[in-house]
Amino acid sequence: MPVWEPVGRAVAATARATRSAARGTRSATRRTVTAGRQATRAGGRLRSRVAGGESGMVRLFDLHAVSAAGDTLVAVGLAGTIFFAVPLGEARSNVALYLLVTMVPFAVLAPLIGPLLDHVRHGRRYALATTMLGRAFLAWLLADQLDQLALYPAAFGVLVLSRTYGVARAAAVPRLLPERLGLSQVNARGSVYGTLAGLVVLPLGLAAFWLGPQWPLRVASVIFLVGMVIALRLPASADSDRPAAPRAFPRAWPRRDPAGIRERVFAGRLVRATVVGSAIHRALYGFLLIFLAFSIRAGSLPTSIGGRVLGEGTALAVVSGALIAGTFLAVAAGSRLRIRHPIVVQAAGLLVAGAAATVATIRFTLPLVALLCLLAAVSSGLAKLAVDSSIQERLTERLRATAFANSETVLMLAFVAGAAVGLAPAPGRVGVGVAAGLLLLAVARTVLVAVRLRGDPLSGRPAPGAPAAEPAPTAEPATAADPAPTTEPAPTTEPADHGAGE
Repeated sequence: MPVWEPVGRAVAATARATRSAARGTRSATRRTVTAGRQATRAGGRLRSRVAGGESGMVRLFDLHAVSAAGDTLVAVGLAGTIFFAVPLGEARSNVALYLLVTMVPFAVLAPLIGPLLDHVRHGRRYALATTMLGRAFLAWLLADQLDQLALYPAAFGVLVLSRTYGVARAAAVPRLLPERLGLSQVNARGSVYGTLAGLVVLPLGLAAFWLGPQWPLRVASVIFLVGMVIALRLPASADSDRPAAPRAFPRAWPRRDPAGIRERVFAGRLVRATVVGSAIHRALYGFLLIFLAFSIRAGSLPTSIGGRVLGEGTALAVVSGALIAGTFLAVAAGSRLRIRHPIVVQAAGLLVAGAAATVATIRFTLPLVALLCLLAAVSSGLAKLAVDSSIQERLTERLRATAFANSETVLMLAFVAGAAVGLAPAPGRVGVGVAAGLLLLAVARTVLVAVRLRGDPLSGRPAPGAPAAEPAPTAEPATAADPAPTTEPAPTTEPADHGAGE
């Protein structure tokens, strides 16, 4: 037999095997691509269903998920530098300095954010994109300033832009609201998006922090740039109609409308009552977050569960995980609820949190403290949804961004106040016991307010007195018999309270 015949058969067999492998690879690739397309379509259908079939709301949810993911990574980078990487005494000083240098100036500047956004509400998409671009720049700058005093001004800038984004997004929600969903449901579903995005990127942030504390911030910078692109792709309906004539720059706090009537940003007792109730919840949240973290580091909180002693890091993870889980449960429950009586929701939440704090004081163990954190976070999340829904429904678009900015200021001050109290080096049981007593007083106050406002429920839609768009300017010139044309909707004054006593 010639030598070339076995060689030829071997070559032919190799060629057949190669062709068969190529066909198998192409088939597997096609199946993979098909499965990917099907998963993408299924995910798109799910996102559309969650957003009530409104494509603009889908993109707004996507934008909020990206923003929350970036904020989570920034928090990981800063927390590791300010709290975990230093001794207990220095950590207490670092946290106090952070609260003083970043959040207190924010409380001074925040009332200016709302009037500015109200002034440029016809360019809301570009305002959202600007907040994303600014945070991307500052996050990258923070990565190079973690061991310098410049960290605090840069962190302050990130905080201001983050709150500016939140105000602008909340003001855009009524513009994109689907017909089949209420305001409280949309707010809750957006928060679900944000919470899930934060949970997804948290392991990525921890892994990046293991490589170096600057890496979570660099990844956050890239994520914020993606958010800028999403913001620019929002539909034009997210913007208000451009006014026919330039408007005077509005002031932050009580002022007079064009007719000379004094108007309030927080118009109506229901809006004011929900803001105060939510501020109580935020103060409790800030206190628990800071006080329990330092109690664990100081050893005044037992860290054993079921007879097994946990390490300091694990105990901190249990407490912080309970707060995160409670926030997620709140927004998940809120996505299925239409909040009609927000003060009743807040009173019930305070009652449950007060009872849990009382039990945790009597039996001061890590599981009961974690349960307190879980219930307090659920209550705080529902209280915040009640505030957003009340403002979106009861206030005109002309004042909406200002009202959101002012409410964020009040809630931030409440959080800082609670956190500042949590910095006090008190025994863990004593601190939780004092919180329980104050919560019971807050419950009594909130129940009284709920009784007074029982006849003033929310409808779940923007009220006729709070239109989603400004009326078109009148083209006809004014005459002696005709009123002068206006370019602004009717101002919000103190509404009737529907039978509710003061």
